[in-house]
Amino acid sequence: MATHRIESIVLKSWPLHEADLLVSLFTRGAGKVKGIAKAGAKSRKRFGGALEPMTYVLASYTERPRQELVRLDACEIVASPLADAMDYPRAAALAFYTEVLEEALPEHDPQDAIFRLTLAVVGQTRKDHIWMPVTYFSLWIPRLLGWLPELNRCTVCGEALVGRAAYFHSQLDGLVCEAHRGMGARRLTAESLMLAQQMFRQPVAAFVSHEDKEPWPAARAADLRRFTTQALERHLERRLRSVEALRRLGG
Repeated sequence: MATHRIESIVLKSWPLHEADLLVSLFTRGAGKVKGIAKAGAKSRKRFGGALEPMTYVLASYTERPRQELVRLDACEIVASPLADAMDYPRAAALAFYTEVLEEALPEHDPQDAIFRLTLAVVGQTRKDHIWMPVTYFSLWIPRLLGWLPELNRCTVCGEALVGRAAYFHSQLDGLVCEAHRGMGARRLTAESLMLAQQMFRQPVAAFVSHEDKEPWPAARAADLRRFTTQALERHLERRLRSVEALRRLGG
């Protein structure tokens, strides 16, 4: 039997019998872990408010030999998304992060870069300020998972795409030039492609000062988000409900 106290991000919780909860955690050192929180639905002393999705916690849990589920003993809140004002767009953005991580991350596979990315974008996802961090997250996640090829050249002919529009479609991971766009291809503007390259070079905090002065409209980089979320859905082989919710908001 091994005990752990580890930085974690709560992904989801499901009710079990009586007041117990099944909880999915994205831990910093052990990857995604699932465990049972005994009386988690009513124990305020051990879990009060700590099991909301995207809550950053110090989780204490116990592993037993040959048991898939750990025993979640307590969670201490480090940072809660409920500390800031919540509206529907912010809730939809947080649900997007949650659904992608829950579906994409394998069990017990440490992903420190994704852990740090998640903390960074959740910290910047505020009321009336969701589209920049959502764009940053949707771009970096497929790259960190190895699902996104380089975006500066056509994947068919290798022609440079810098300073010009590119195209993408549902059956191809990367971008193509106009000559290889094919039927049903969608356009990615030169501005959005340039923004992607900037986001690959800079941390999310580098985009905050402009965001504070003038929040991104939903239409900004919507083509880039459609491209990256399409890549996510293709590799996951399923539609993401949270992506549809964001699209209904105009993004």
